[in-house]
Amino acid sequence: MQIDSLPPLREVIANHRLDAQRSLGQNFILDLNLTAKIARLAGVLKGHDILEVGPGPGGLTRGLLTEGARKVVVLEKDSRCLPALKEIADVYGDKLEIFNVDALNFNAIIHLKKPVRIVCNLPYNIGTELLIRWLTPTEWPPFWHTMTLMFQKEVAERITALPGTKSYGRLAILSQWKTDAKIVMSLPPEVFSPPPKVHSAVVHFEALTSPRFPAPAKLLSSTVAMAFNQRRKMLRSSLKSAAPNIEKILQDTGLDPTARAEEVSLEQFCALARQLAD
Repeated sequence: MQIDSLPPLREVIANHRLDAQRSLGQNFILDLNLTAKIARLAGVLKGHDILEVGPGPGGLTRGLLTEGARKVVVLEKDSRCLPALKEIADVYGDKLEIFNVDALNFNAIIHLKKPVRIVCNLPYNIGTELLIRWLTPTEWPPFWHTMTLMFQKEVAERITALPGTKSYGRLAILSQWKTDAKIVMSLPPEVFSPPPKVHSAVVHFEALTSPRFPAPAKLLSSTVAMAFNQRRKMLRSSLKSAAPNIEKILQDTGLDPTARAEEVSLEQFCALARQLAD
């Protein structure tokens, strides 16, 4: 079943010889009904500009436009994909804006009008780096209202992990400090072309108006990094370079100096960062 008048994705890929390149982290979803479903998971698109990174042949792009996005700005590094994306632009006109750029080196904000949603099947090789950039702008709230992003399932589980679990770490702290993040869809390898070796998952992020708990951002980041870089050590050991009296600071914060990083909640890390700042 087609979602618009354009050809099926298999035909588009064959016509333009768009074999997915593993070096670019490409894995294409060919089922247009599935890409439209992912677009709907982002929420109401009418009246929103959408940023999409790594559209490839444009399956998700078509879903976003069909679901009523005001404008979709796509960043595609692979110039082979441009003719396929241009065919979509020929149908949807100025609702689609295409940039042949590396998303890591391009400021898309100036091409977007609020409210903005970010919706991407992120290339595996840059997904985590882009997420961290979008979560750590110089000002908060950020330029985006929500993000609906596909990752390897292992990365999605790290984003949504709770204290006391093996997946809990820096990515969970960073994501949950400023957003409500939840896994909204899981996908098996066979829905992609070529099938990756791992399962994937879509995570939906709702930006909070302010961080969940007060904390100095840089100090929180460095403290969390120190704690999880030596996650099997007790806090009094992993954080000994943070302050000469770290054991007392931990106790004043209500933390057991013999605890390990994975046992410390987001709220406790924020309290610790405030204590260290004082």
